[in-house]
Amino acid sequence: MRIAFLVHEFPTLSETFIINQAVGLIKRGHQVDIYAEKQGDIDHLQPLVKQYNLLERTYYLLTMPENLFERGLKGINLLRKYLTLDRKKSFKSLDVWRYGLEALSFRLIYMLVPQCEQPYDIIHCQFGTQGYRGIWFRKINSPQANLITTFRGQDISKYVEEKGTHVYDKLFKEGNYFLTNCDFFKQRIIALGCDPNLISVLRSGLNYQQFIFKPRFLEKNQKICIATTGRLVEKKGIEYSIRAVAKQAEITPNLKYNIIGDGELRPHLEQLIKTLKMQNIIQLVGWKNEQEIKEILDNSHIFIAPSVTAKDGNQDAPINVLKEAMAMGLPVISTYHGGIPELVEDGVSGYLVPERDVDALADKLNLLIQHPEQWKDMGKAGRDYVEKHYDLDKLNDNLVDIYQQVLNSNQTLFNLNLNSVTLSS
Repeated sequence: MRIAFLVHEFPTLSETFIINQAVGLIKRGHQVDIYAEKQGDIDHLQPLVKQYNLLERTYYLLTMPENLFERGLKGINLLRKYLTLDRKKSFKSLDVWRYGLEALSFRLIYMLVPQCEQPYDIIHCQFGTQGYRGIWFRKINSPQANLITTFRGQDISKYVEEKGTHVYDKLFKEGNYFLTNCDFFKQRIIALGCDPNLISVLRSGLNYQQFIFKPRFLEKNQKICIATTGRLVEKKGIEYSIRAVAKQAEITPNLKYNIIGDGELRPHLEQLIKTLKMQNIIQLVGWKNEQEIKEILDNSHIFIAPSVTAKDGNQDAPINVLKEAMAMGLPVISTYHGGIPELVEDGVSGYLVPERDVDALADKLNLLIQHPEQWKDMGKAGRDYVEKHYDLDKLNDNLVDIYQQVLNSNQTLFNLNLNSVTLSS
């Protein structure tokens, strides 16, 4: 199969799921091209990006201005350029009789890809926010392709809050199939009007074999090491875990809390740590590569992921950092948030608490610290759950099956329509 991924930015360290899917498809013999609106951080590439030359498979589409006048001026210059590269497609992009407002507003010219000479079988929009670009991309480059859209978090929470509940109506009509990464978001998509028969849950997988399991024990006089991994943004809720650890430190001073990641809230969190006088216990260790993260987790006893619903409505699915921690045998503390309860079973692989509840976070942290004999069983339960439900190889096989079923289904419909036309004539 020939597959086009549409993403906002590539490569992005926080979106390993896209890299994992692309590599999985390539390893299974399929061709994958990536189309992005902007280039990500190429100075900190994940090993798989280099190993499979994903940057050589990546094309960057021009940003389309929101202002119609600016878009038109820029579009005219773009048209002049594309006329020398692909005359037929360039004129096609302006066919108002065929495409109406989408041509008149110059949207199609921004999606035109002159090097796209062979048709795609699948156009996969990796976020709902790429869905309309997928519609335009298909119309001008590969009309026979099947359009699949995956909803992952911000696109079904924050974006819907901003744009309204009808924002995906056209996509639901024109798209061929839809995916979500958890049941929580599937139900939201259905509530917005997606046909329940055209949507499946495909979880974001993990190559768990790369995360070595280790039972957790507390040795005599050893500091209790706690870890959190995530961007320093509101929805990760790290302010609340900092306050909870500070509260626990009043009872158990032999703590060490490493927070891995960077982001816009770093100055605020640094000031909070100073205000709480926790500089000797709580460390913002910044961005780390995958191997460095594994080393920190390997030397930790407990993992906290205190996700919250941001003020703009942004929510998380079952986050990868939790899967990684569970795969390595860490008991976890997280929140009743988004799709996280589909990953963490309260009292089995860890504990769940209400969002923004510092006291509840501190209570569960204290419970784990007072009962280290629980760590081994909780860690084993977490590892088993990740192996069973988030096996990357199995989920990539499932993705190929979904693609094939969509192709076969639409081919059947095409043949039925063709037979219908033949019979009626």
